[in-house]
Amino acid sequence: MNLALRLLPSELTCPTSEDIQYANVNFLLSKPSVRVACFIKKDDVQPLNCDRKNVTISCQLMHSHLEESSKRKKRLQVPLPLQKLDFVRTLLIDNYDSYTYNIYQELSVVNGVPPVVIQNDDWTWEELSHYLYEENAFDNIVISPGPGSPACPQDIGICLQLLHKCWDIPVLGVCLGHQALGYVHGAHIVHAPEPIHGRLSEVEHSGCELFHGIPSGRNSGFKVVRYHSLVIDSESLPEVLIPIAWTSSSNTLPFVGAKDHNISNALGTQTEQNVFVDSCSPKAGNGTPRSSRVLMGIKHCTRPHYGVQFHPESVATCHGSQIFKNFRDITNEYWLRYKSSQSREKRAHSYDIQITIEFLAIYLSSKLSLAHMQVSSASRHCGDLHRSISSETSTVDQLNKVVNGHRHMVDDNAEKTRLEKCNVANGHHARTDRKCLKLKWRKCTHLASQVGGAKGIFCGLFGHETENTFWLDSSSTEKGRARFSFMGGKGGSLWKHLTFRLSDQSDRCSKGGGYLSMENCQGSTETRFLEEGFFDFLNKELQSYHYDEKDYEGLPFDFHGGYVGYIGYNLKSECCVTSNRNKSKTPDACFFFADNLIAIDHKNDNVYILAIHEESSSMTQWLDDAEEKLLNLYGSEIMGSEKQYPHPLTCSSQKVGFAAEKSREQYIKDVKKCLEYIKDGESYELCLTNQMRKPIKNLDSLGLYLHLRERNPAPYAAWLNFPKEDLCICCSSPERFLQLDRNDILEAKPIKGTIARGATAEEDERLKLKLQLSEKDQAENLMIVDLLRNDLGRVCDPGSVHVPRLMDVESYATVHTMVSTIRGKKRSDASAVDCVKAAFPGGSMTGAPKLRSMELLDSIESCSRGIYSGCIGFFSYNQTFDLNIVIRTVIIHDGEASIGAGGAIVSLSNPEDEYKEMILKTKAPAKAVLDFE
Repeated sequence: MNLALRLLPSELTCPTSEDIQYANVNFLLSKPSVRVACFIKKDDVQPLNCDRKNVTISCQLMHSHLEESSKRKKRLQVPLPLQKLDFVRTLLIDNYDSYTYNIYQELSVVNGVPPVVIQNDDWTWEELSHYLYEENAFDNIVISPGPGSPACPQDIGICLQLLHKCWDIPVLGVCLGHQALGYVHGAHIVHAPEPIHGRLSEVEHSGCELFHGIPSGRNSGFKVVRYHSLVIDSESLPEVLIPIAWTSSSNTLPFVGAKDHNISNALGTQTEQNVFVDSCSPKAGNGTPRSSRVLMGIKHCTRPHYGVQFHPESVATCHGSQIFKNFRDITNEYWLRYKSSQSREKRAHSYDIQITIEFLAIYLSSKLSLAHMQVSSASRHCGDLHRSISSETSTVDQLNKVVNGHRHMVDDNAEKTRLEKCNVANGHHARTDRKCLKLKWRKCTHLASQVGGAKGIFCGLFGHETENTFWLDSSSTEKGRARFSFMGGKGGSLWKHLTFRLSDQSDRCSKGGGYLSMENCQGSTETRFLEEGFFDFLNKELQSYHYDEKDYEGLPFDFHGGYVGYIGYNLKSECCVTSNRNKSKTPDACFFFADNLIAIDHKNDNVYILAIHEESSSMTQWLDDAEEKLLNLYGSEIMGSEKQYPHPLTCSSQKVGFAAEKSREQYIKDVKKCLEYIKDGESYELCLTNQMRKPIKNLDSLGLYLHLRERNPAPYAAWLNFPKEDLCICCSSPERFLQLDRNDILEAKPIKGTIARGATAEEDERLKLKLQLSEKDQAENLMIVDLLRNDLGRVCDPGSVHVPRLMDVESYATVHTMVSTIRGKKRSDASAVDCVKAAFPGGSMTGAPKLRSMELLDSIESCSRGIYSGCIGFFSYNQTFDLNIVIRTVIIHDGEASIGAGGAIVSLSNPEDEYKEMILKTKAPAKAVLDFE
């Protein structure tokens, strides 16, 4: 391949007012009601459909000589120091992707200050130009990945105009941003030889400045993660763009991680500890030989513009951080040369050196002030602008504060919360409108095993009257998967039951709100409309509680009382999803406020009795009664419980089984539809689901749950009984959605990759190894790991998100699963509910990019998921929480049992296999229902 025009850093030139510019490209930024044709098929150069209109767009722009704008002149005239920047200010443009905040985390560490994040339709060109050229607010720009194609205005937003007009600002495009760089200069966007998502390839590069210090070629150790279905057609690359990186189209590399190793993308990316297996031989499609190489990187011949097709921010990309460091260095060197050129012009015009020094002193002073301000608050006020947790002020208003040097950038609410917590810790209560809660607790040492464990305690204390009871049940505690269980019933004076239903408007608009019904301990009920929705209500409730941290010193767990219940999948409409196509039959959220509860430490065999009350009252009676009942739970009570819930008889063949919402044929058809979306670049992964339903009569719900937990024990199992809603939930979930502990550490444990257990020990081990080495399952898991890193990155301290365990295989009663762990340190200004909103629904139930994937799934799935795919768990009054993903669950509601199941569809998916996997996941809960019918 011709590598002419390759430029070294020393050869970069800075455009001047005489340089040629492109004509205006505003025609590309209109937003039609339907999307236009998005890319060109390489073989026949015919447009491919991107919905309904077959319109080919040519983006080869006419050259013209244009007079330099006064805005650009203003930027050129700003006196700048002839030294490297202490930090680099990046504008990060989000193309509605699910990996943007992984880039945000990387840039925060590499640049020394968090970037400012905007979405590609947040600003007009006039607003963008104002901050770039009048306020001089940014040193470089990064354009994120995203779904779709750069040829679709709705997918790319302002990015094409930026790439055209910002010829004097360093720009790095990643994936979609890379394709946009090619497209805006006339290159064709075509289908890749095959869609590659969550898979690795070895990359060869030209040695240009973007890849400085990075090895090149086969067996070099430079392996990158790819998420793309479209590519730049290298044969259409114009002369102004230089190819700088390639990969072979004929092989990919599955990831096999060494066990128990630390993988962190906070300060670096994947190291050479990992083993890569080259398992794919060259293939040909439709009898046509593939091109030997696929373009992985480009640069402009005169502008400081670069693009990479792969994802340097992925946890499994080698040397990813180095690429961002190199772009930082390119930015520094560019501006040094730019400033040097301006300095020489000034000396030629006999500027007074003393004036220059004074300007430098003023500039450095303002620079240091801006740095201090940005480091302390940019991540809080500018870096986290996603609509799901946006503040009331606009993005432009926030950035005005940044560039104008306002120092009062500390979030008022966060500061008030901090001060109030300090007051509480010191025994001061500055406000009277908040609920002042006190906690009392007792510990019964080594008691659990003596009274029948968690099952014996629940049946003995709550099994005789199961209405309004809950049990967050760590029924699988082996290998340290879980340690604590929590249970309780209708409690004291603070107990209440909340039921929330989205309004009909919420099914069409994210701002629809909903109706909250609240029953207190006396049984009286009030209903009100929540205009801002349930998450807003829950956040205000948790923020209203006063507490003293000394009350729970000595407790080894983080739930001390508070809200216990579930959040249904349709509450995605409060997390920046525009609509719900189908309304849920069950409430969209149900919670108890539990003021009395029992906690069991399975590791140390201890039982804890807890009660919370308002500060003005004192309540120990429940503690006394519960302790007495626990100590009396010997022999007769336990035996009585066992007799009350006998083991089921063998299931009769005459019993009617579950009926699927979608038939086998329809499900396979939907899988194929998902594969088409993936092929066209609309998604990397789509988590398609189905519902199984069965009418029931006289079902022993608690007996069903006890049988389910025995047959399929799980670390995040749960029993919830809401009699007012005729609703029981029997959950045997193995998956944690999200946890926030008392140290402000967030943890997610997504599951992606499932295979059945074997009939013999040898077969079982073989199947386990098959899952571990499966390229398809590794790709599924990696995509969701990167998605969860992104979600945590929105609310975590820069540089704190990391992956301590990647692609572990865990074994359960009926299946092996592939599990990863992601952690991060919560930002001080983010609330517990902010964290949940940033990540809800769990990425393992949606796919990636999350927003586009949920929209596509909403158009494919024929009924609401309801509680399935949501989460169950607790929000403690001291703002810790632990929530599962609702899978492997039986929902009993209005005379019907329903089970949801599904699987992740990726480019490697086989429709028939996907149907079999979906059925496999229903096996344990369905059999449990049939046993107890």
